[in-house]
Amino acid sequence: MRFLFIALLTFVFFYQTFSQDINIQGQVIDSNKLPISGAEIKILGNASELAVCKSNEEGRFLCPINNDQDFILSIRADGYSILRQTFRNIQEFENNSTFTLSPAPLRENVTVTTNRTDTLLDETPASIATLSKTNLETTASPAVDDALRQTVGFTLFRRSNSRNANPTTQGTSLRGINASGASRSLVLYDGIPLNDAFGGWIYWSRVPSVAVERIEVLRGGSSSLYGSDALGGTINVIPRTADKEKDFTASAEIFGGTQNTFSASTFFGFAKNNWSADFVAGTFQIRGYKRVDEAERGLVDDFVNSRNTNFSGRIARDFGENSNLFFKGIYFGEERNNGTPIQKNRTLFRQFAFGGDFDLGDLGLKTQNSRLSLRTYGGTQVFDQNFSAIVNNRNREFLVRLQRVPSQNFGFSSQFTTSFKNNTFLAGFEVNEVRGSSNENGFFGGNLTSRLGTGGRERTYGIYIQDFANIGDRIVLVGSLRYDSWENSSALNSLLSISSNQTTTTIFPDRTQNAFSPSGSILFQATNEISLYFNASRSFRSPTLNELYRGFRVGSVITNPNENLVAERANNFEAGLSYSKHNFYIRGNFYYTQVEDAVSNVTTNTTPTLIFRQRQNAGETRVRGLEIEAETRISDFNFSVGYLLADAEFSDFPSNRTLEGLRIPQVPLHQFTFQTRYANKQGWSFSLQGRASSEQFDNDLNTLRLEPFFQLDAFGAKRFKEKWQVFIGVENVFNSRYSIGRTPVRTVNSPINARAGLRWN
Repeated sequence: MRFLFIALLTFVFFYQTFSQDINIQGQVIDSNKLPISGAEIKILGNASELAVCKSNEEGRFLCPINNDQDFILSIRADGYSILRQTFRNIQEFENNSTFTLSPAPLRENVTVTTNRTDTLLDETPASIATLSKTNLETTASPAVDDALRQTVGFTLFRRSNSRNANPTTQGTSLRGINASGASRSLVLYDGIPLNDAFGGWIYWSRVPSVAVERIEVLRGGSSSLYGSDALGGTINVIPRTADKEKDFTASAEIFGGTQNTFSASTFFGFAKNNWSADFVAGTFQIRGYKRVDEAERGLVDDFVNSRNTNFSGRIARDFGENSNLFFKGIYFGEERNNGTPIQKNRTLFRQFAFGGDFDLGDLGLKTQNSRLSLRTYGGTQVFDQNFSAIVNNRNREFLVRLQRVPSQNFGFSSQFTTSFKNNTFLAGFEVNEVRGSSNENGFFGGNLTSRLGTGGRERTYGIYIQDFANIGDRIVLVGSLRYDSWENSSALNSLLSISSNQTTTTIFPDRTQNAFSPSGSILFQATNEISLYFNASRSFRSPTLNELYRGFRVGSVITNPNENLVAERANNFEAGLSYSKHNFYIRGNFYYTQVEDAVSNVTTNTTPTLIFRQRQNAGETRVRGLEIEAETRISDFNFSVGYLLADAEFSDFPSNRTLEGLRIPQVPLHQFTFQTRYANKQGWSFSLQGRASSEQFDNDLNTLRLEPFFQLDAFGAKRFKEKWQVFIGVENVFNSRYSIGRTPVRTVNSPINARAGLRWN
């Protein structure tokens, strides 16, 4: 062994001593023979990256290499197709050569970050969709979750949107794996989880569109990188930040519309002497509509509506070219009326985030292409909600429960990334703690009858690694592995009966669980236009404190918690193919997801006036499907369509065999979306967004059917004086009235709704 070590050192010494650098130089231009500056030039050997350099303002580059045998020249620049050329030896390469880049076809050179590192979309072996700033600004709806409905496979737990739905039903589903209101997909905003720490649902109104740069949607299990909540995928909302090339940047938007809608929001940022700061402020309110179907409506039925306020501020300090520290503070408040005078809820968030991104070279370390990212975040939340009982004719209601849910969370994450040869390697560590309780006052006949306090803590640790490898010019291999461990502790249930003044307390035992989440992917670039990929992974989701300890009531449906729930675990497989040429792009894949111990709201008893459900690990669910999306650009028009087949069912349920073979609630078999956008040089822009769905069911027994639907939205705008734009958006153009719930009372979607406003950017 000692001899081999000395021989290896001797070989390296002589190799470094006698090898000589060879300079490869040339110029990069576009089809109009104009120089392209900032183009990235890579010289690739058979098994390693020999050199990387960039073109200057004249488009010229100079790359030193120490190998003159069989290399690949790869040139890429924003907005242009990637040029690749193979040379057998240095003599084939003519110095001062000129290389011409063509305009990029659709989706080529799009950089995504959902793999926790920057990668090109066409080199990523996964199903990823992106929504640009243009997509968000040309959508009829002002809500980010409605804009995401343009992405095939994205749904909330129920059909209604975040402006009209109770926040506990705003869990996000990708590819139809939701079986209850908790989100099965992780949503990140500025790198921080947006999933409610206590309940797992998403407050989409916390994301004002004026503050969003773009959104990336990774469909398919991604727990190998992101841990719990990423059972079905990850959505990465990338915020707008201050432009460091300008001293001041700003934008603002104001609009009003039907249903007494009003909104005003603004973004402004500063940059000076390595300091930058940006601020976001927004307010939104809508009176809404009466959700209960007119045929069943009574005197107590009121408008469903919401109003909220957002404030956030971020300050950062740069160190060197690629290192920075930042601090961010967030305030969010929301109030909602859920359809009757008593049924209301409100939420208050206060959060912070502190961290930094460091290029280790800027810190004086002798290393290249290595970065370290650190994040610390936390906050407090208070969620208040009232529940009522409504008589059969819906003319009277009675208060049955007042509920307050305070919670706190704190998290820390770190990630190290480095590149060597043709590999990008990353490793990270995360820890998170959540504390929460549900404090309830129970009423009967207008009198206080009980006080209930329940809750606990959850602490989670996670560590992960990933290697992203380019094998030659045609193959990409990605492998990742994550280990998570979590503990539920300090959990109890304490009930005080007012009539007897007796308190009953149950202390739940501490529990620990863990999960391994491996993932492997391969992408093969068969031709310049066609690529194929395959992905296999295992993912998980641990039950939230809400599912373990908090019950709730919707209409005549009472859902009880279950302190014995265990984590859901999913096996994911998918294979896909994409084709891209000039202005046409199409991608399709088959996927299969098997979820073990899926948490679902299971019906346990039914009476003439009440339906009782409990959260249970529902054995095994299975989703098999097909996903297709296509896009083309013709002159000033852009067209895109998407289709999802999601065959989702309870495949094995030993404790209740009657559910086997039935469909998972709230998951339609077919989903279809399309978008058309038009924009010209005169500043006019128009768009149409349409979505359709087949039938789905509102309960596990598949007895409460929600019929198929189609909805069309339209948007138009005119820009003037460069920075100003007037716009109008119309949702539900054909005034379709379809069911969004049966509890068992039928509730319907919002009627036609319009808004008009003004933007400055």
